[in-house]
Amino acid sequence: MFPNGVGEYVDHMEELIPGMKDGTVRTALDTGCGVASWGGDLLDRGIITLSLAPRDNHEAQVQFALERGIPAILGIISTQRLPYPSNAFDMAHCSRCLIPWTEFGGAYLMEIDRVLRPGGFWVLSGPPVNYENRWHGWNTTIEEQKADYDALQGLLNKMCYKLYNKKDDIAVWQKSLDSGCYASREKTVYPPECDDSIEPDAAWYVPMRSCIVKPNPNFKQLGVGQTPKWPQRLKVAPERVRTFSGGSDGAFKKDTTQWVTRVNHYKTMVPDLGTDKIRNVMDMNTLYGGFAAALIDDPLWVMNVVSSYGLNSLNVVYDRGLIGTYNDWCEAFSTYPRTYDLLHLDGLFSAESHR
Repeated sequence: MFPNGVGEYVDHMEELIPGMKDGTVRTALDTGCGVASWGGDLLDRGIITLSLAPRDNHEAQVQFALERGIPAILGIISTQRLPYPSNAFDMAHCSRCLIPWTEFGGAYLMEIDRVLRPGGFWVLSGPPVNYENRWHGWNTTIEEQKADYDALQGLLNKMCYKLYNKKDDIAVWQKSLDSGCYASREKTVYPPECDDSIEPDAAWYVPMRSCIVKPNPNFKQLGVGQTPKWPQRLKVAPERVRTFSGGSDGAFKKDTTQWVTRVNHYKTMVPDLGTDKIRNVMDMNTLYGGFAAALIDDPLWVMNVVSSYGLNSLNVVYDRGLIGTYNDWCEAFSTYPRTYDLLHLDGLFSAESHR
């Protein structure tokens, strides 16, 4: 979908979503990312994208993305929840990713809805968008493509999304920012709201569900446009810092200050840290993302990892405008061999000593 290059494609997208240019949109998820060109271009514009694609035997696209120094991870939308907390991303994107969004009861789209923040944007380019002009090249009929588009629009309406903007091959929907739409839905309307039997942030070997995770009304600064703009949000203690044991505004600020001091010391021991010799970095046992925050001005990016057995603090990492994932370190990480330049761990062995 980038006939004139990814830069022009993103330029068009910024015209449709002005918040991409002023720090309102900071975190993005790219499903079916290919070689992550979209995420790579956004990184230069101050938006950090987690590019997601399945293992590909003949192209190894995620490996190629990581070799280019672009954040990417192996993954697939299938039967299990994506390993990210609810209300994590400001924007999600699919460009000809060929995911059947309306099939299987719309379960795949509902998983994107779970990880998208209130007021967040879902961007779709490719079939069935602009089917009126493009159907000839899609080996289909205009009637089939119209039916697909109408089904998608109908499902999104029921999920409290509105068509935010649309031009040529790009369509943008916005998730509802308030609870009014959810309150007005009939109880018999599909998809239903999720019950409370499964924590919305639980995402390690948790089956996907065909239901809507309604945003928690107790959080007033969770939505896109409500959260402080980037880069201010990096240093502001998010509301969700108090959702896990020991989390508090004071602990967050102490952690942030502590990691500035530690990173300065690290750079005396590893002189390449902070230069263009180290690009892909992983923090294997983060709490608030303080290590990554201390490196924010350096020419690198950090994959923040929260243990699936530890404190569930990954929502705070995303709230401050960083990216990360859950992982059980008794299992392999979802990447290719030799794709990170530096691995950092603090307290991991102690935390895992009971296993």
